[in-house]
Amino acid sequence: MNSDSESLQYQLLNMLLADVADNSENIGLESKEIKRVDNNHLETAAKQMVGDFESVQTPETFQLGDIPTVQERFQAVLKRRLQIQVENHPPLFPWESQLQEYPDCVDNPSLNIVPAWGWTAQQYKLNLPTSIPEKVFQELLAKCQGLLASSLPLGAKLVQAVESLFPDNSQDLNNLAGLVLRSTSSRSPESLTMIANGESDYSQLQPRQQMALSLLAAKQLLENLKLNVSATNPVVQRQWLTSVGELSVQVELQFQGQQTKLVVQTELPAKGLVKLQGPDAHAMAQSDNPGLLSMELSCTQNKQDYTLAIEIEGIEQQALLFVITPTI
Repeated sequence: MNSDSESLQYQLLNMLLADVADNSENIGLESKEIKRVDNNHLETAAKQMVGDFESVQTPETFQLGDIPTVQERFQAVLKRRLQIQVENHPPLFPWESQLQEYPDCVDNPSLNIVPAWGWTAQQYKLNLPTSIPEKVFQELLAKCQGLLASSLPLGAKLVQAVESLFPDNSQDLNNLAGLVLRSTSSRSPESLTMIANGESDYSQLQPRQQMALSLLAAKQLLENLKLNVSATNPVVQRQWLTSVGELSVQVELQFQGQQTKLVVQTELPAKGLVKLQGPDAHAMAQSDNPGLLSMELSCTQNKQDYTLAIEIEGIEQQALLFVITPTI
């Protein structure tokens, strides 16, 4: 009878351990990917269960009809011991070295999502060996817009646009600015030598390489935002990619007898407002829908700057600023 009892105990134990393993697999991660309860703990618990099981049975009065009752008792004791073992030695994920707490849910997921700055999409149209972070692009754009009407030479503008990103590096910036001005494009040998590896991420570049890349970006931004028109080059066009679509700008210098006009056409990707400000006059146009807006101003003074400010609904209140310089 004792041998039959022990055989029954181990059969029940094997069945219960199989159920425990099956239940563990249903937690949501495959058993190969999750570190389960240590087998030594299960073996220790099992041995203790055998002792508990033997202590609660009375071989002298054991009857076959009592097997369901004994099974329930054995299962309850085993379950309680396993729970204690799991609580004392919780399983760890493969990437964990110690027990960590994770939130059940994020109270407000939108707080963790940083919306893209509306004008930043244009950086993907710049001819750069590698992309630059959004915050860097945003600061470069703001600096470049403030320098558009400056009479400083281009090299000085580049240094001023970038120097706040690299304080105390004015000498390196001046040297690199000279190389940037001499390079014919961002893909020229000089530019690629400065960047070294065009496939590298911005954060992995050396400080001098980050400076060179930022200077290249600033140069292209200044070139894109400055529109020079003249009798020999009367029409200039620009495209700017935004988060709501592409913005198109066309500036034309028209000569009608002795009168000269500056005609500006913008095609907006969404509802927006366009302002054209000259030395002694201004014009404004607004649209409630995507489409073409046109305006014009008389051009009476040679090489006087006109500012073109474009605001688009769905993008920050900060306008995109172009500077137009006509030569008549």
